[in-house]
Order: sequence, then structure tokens, then C-alpha cells
Amino acid sequence: MRLYLSSFKIGNKPQELVKLTGSNKNVAIIINARDHKKEQRGYFLPEETKILNDLGFNTEELDLRNYFGKEKELEKFLRKKDLVWIEGGNTFLLRRAMKQSGFDNIIKKLLSEDSIVYGGFSAAVVVLQKSLHGLDIVDNPNNISDGYDSEIIWDGLGILDYNVSVHYKSDHPESALVNKEVQYNKDNNIPYKTLRDGEVLIINGDKMEIIK
Repeated sequence: MRLYLSSFKIGNKPQELVKLTGSNKNVAIIINARDHKKEQRGYFLPEETKILNDLGFNTEELDLRNYFGKEKELEKFLRKKDLVWIEGGNTFLLRRAMKQSGFDNIIKKLLSEDSIVYGGFSAAVVVLQKSLHGLDIVDNPNNISDGYDSEIIWDGLGILDYNVSVHYKSDHPESALVNKEVQYNKDNNIPYKTLRDGEVLIINGDKMEIIK
């Protein structure tokens, strides 16, 4: 399993992402965590596309809304990709998109096969936890957009066995609320790690490290 988990955007060590993916360069970019804010979607997609293209990747947007109820088609698409890069935004909206498209089932399968790299920042990181309880301190769980189910999904993907608090002690609008999120983890005896903006948590097989 290979994961490149950044607190904000690409992080301080983008070459580590290149190293993790090797010579395989086909990337699917997912922006669905921002579907409730179209203006942000229009900003982040071209920006992240340029960053990844400059690193030598071949990028293509993957809008999970196009695969709602079409899990087999989505798996066929993702098996042609070497990296999936997921933007930050609203964690609960991203989780809905993952469930309604079947991405949650597919990515766990592909990661277990080590046939794809999972990368991204902010919401893309915390959605991997076992539970999304506590994240409502920072994100509004009721934010939805057209085509989304209104039911809140509190189960994370369960790929990580600890929580990750992103934007920790950083120059970010959410950093003050993140302190409350960290306290929630402490109060409930939940194992957790923190990431400051710029830092990246990398998992490559049995090896895990946080790079500053």
C-alpha cells in the first residue's frame, strides 16, 4: 500500500510523490470535496493540474458524480491509473461521493493489490480514518450538492488505524478549530497524528514516515 498524505496542497516534498509512483505517471484528479463551492472547484482544479503536470504526470479529472451507481465502470477507469490525487474541501461531501460511486470499495481493493498510489491533502487524508466523528468540529457534515444523498456518513474508509489532524498549528483558517479536534481525540483516547501545512505522511508498504 502506497499513500502520500499532505496537510495542504502538494506539500514541501513533491519529489517524494514522484518517487513513490515511480515511472507510472497516469493520474486521476478528484475535486468532489468542493462540489458545494463551484468557484473553489474552478480554482483548485487548474492549479493542482499544473503542479502535477510540472512533476511529469499525465492528469485527467475524475468527477465521481459521473459514476454514482456505476461502481464497475469506475473500477475499470481506475485500473488504468497509477495515482489518484484527491483535493481537500468538505470531508463529509467527499465521503458521500466515495460511497455513491463505490470508490471506497474500489480504492481499498486497489491499495491492497498495490496497483495504485493514493495521494491528496486535507479531506483526502482524514476520510481514511475509521470514524469521521470529531471532524464535524471543522467541517459541516450537512453540506451537500446536486445529486448527493443527504444522509451523513460517519464511517471513514478505515484504511488508517489512527486519526490525522491536518492544518495543525499552521497559517490556515481552520487551524484554531483543529486544536479542538486534537482535544477531541485526546478526550476520547483515540490514537492520532498531527500534520502541519507543508508536512506529508508517507506510507510505503510497512514503512511510515512524516516528512517536514
